[in-house]
Amino acid sequence: MIAVLQRVSEASVRVEGEVIGRIGAGLLVLLCAEKGDTEAVADRMLAKMLKLRIFNDAAGKMNLSVQDVAGGLLLVSQFTLAADVSSGTRPGFSGAAAPDDARRLYAYFVAQAQKGHPVVQTGRFAADMKVALVNDGPITIPMRMTA
Repeated sequence: MIAVLQRVSEASVRVEGEVIGRIGAGLLVLLCAEKGDTEAVADRMLAKMLKLRIFNDAAGKMNLSVQDVAGGLLLVSQFTLAADVSSGTRPGFSGAAAPDDARRLYAYFVAQAQKGHPVVQTGRFAADMKVALVNDGPITIPMRMTA
């Protein structure tokens, strides 16, 4: 799985003009399932994400996790993170999981996040989404977990 975590002051996602997910301070997570990904990979990624110390403590050091600060999670599926741009000028997406597998893993990731974190919002899988955010820092962390 590939994820891009953005520490945000606020973030939202719209589909057809309607806000379907919104958080205040927390993490906007762009999430991509790759071929061969499993629930175990998703579990490891979520565990790392929830404990990653990228929020400031009282001294201004990045020493707190999204759990420590009771921040929100906005989880947005984004298969384009699997883009291969190594040849030509048109990205290839052959590394992305098949749509049915990706949908299943995204739904699993969301369900697990909801079990382990109090504030979880989502985008809509395979929808044309408009994502708005105020990146805090800016802090943007790419993550990749493999089987």
